[in-house]
Amino acid sequence: MPYASSKDDEVDLLIDAWSQLLPEVDLTPLDVMSRLRRAAFHLSKLRAKAFASAGIAVWEFDVLAVLRRAGTELSATRLITATMIGSAAMTNRLDKLAERGLVHRRPNPSDGRAILVAITAEGIDRVDAAMTELVRLEAEALRDVSRQDQALLASALRVLAAGETHEA
Repeated sequence: MPYASSKDDEVDLLIDAWSQLLPEVDLTPLDVMSRLRRAAFHLSKLRAKAFASAGIAVWEFDVLAVLRRAGTELSATRLITATMIGSAAMTNRLDKLAERGLVHRRPNPSDGRAILVAITAEGIDRVDAAMTELVRLEAEALRDVSRQDQALLASALRVLAAGETHEA
């Protein structure tokens, strides 16, 4: 099902304006990347809404989701690696999550300097509710895109995301 519209959107208008200013530049990448940027902005708002409905912030979801998927306690080092944040930020996040009763920490018996972190039953309830609402909202956002086009889009985005490792 084609999605071409006879009405120009903001990106079309942006490309038209730049093509007048820089006629020698191929602006084709803007067709995808500017729309992707706008979609990412809307996705951020959608995610925040889903997580707020479960009483957690985006950063809380990130940590709780790693613990939930792991199904076991993890070291703070593993959480830092999985969430790609620094150790000071992780310590702060774990302090706040523990204060809210969403995780608990204990000393690592094999390394006295380290801790192990586990998600609590309350943390599981919150992250599961957030994920359920996120999937519902994302399905709603994709309702006008066929399953076949969703698969094509996912495939193209997989290639684009892999390009992060090929940057100059």
